Amino acid sequence: MHANSAHDALAKICTLPLLAGENIGAAFVVPTVASCLDLVVHAERLASGHRQVAQVLAVGRRVENGVIETAVLFDRRDGELRPTGSGMPVEDKFVRAGHHVADLLEV
Repeated sequence: MHANSAHDALAKICTLPLLAGENIGAAFVVPTVASCLDLVVHAERLASGHRQVAQVLAVGRRVENGVIETAVLFDRRDGELRPTGSGMPVEDKFVRAGHHVADLLEV
């Protein structure tokens, strides 16, 4: 999907189904997207044409006022992808898969 940021990609994923017409609404789409996605990885294109990961966004299950809870886990600063120290909104899926989020995030 083409988007300018990880947050924009999440918004686009929530918006595109609404183009189907009146038979589907945001009250159904937004919580469904929140429950289906764990992470959004945003890649940016460099002037050379190569792509690099610019940001990793964790997607939570909670929706408030039509907005999905998120946390930026990794962000590119000074040319390097670095952990932000933000906590993961929903860790249980990763734990069940045998991944310890704190180890992955180097916190």
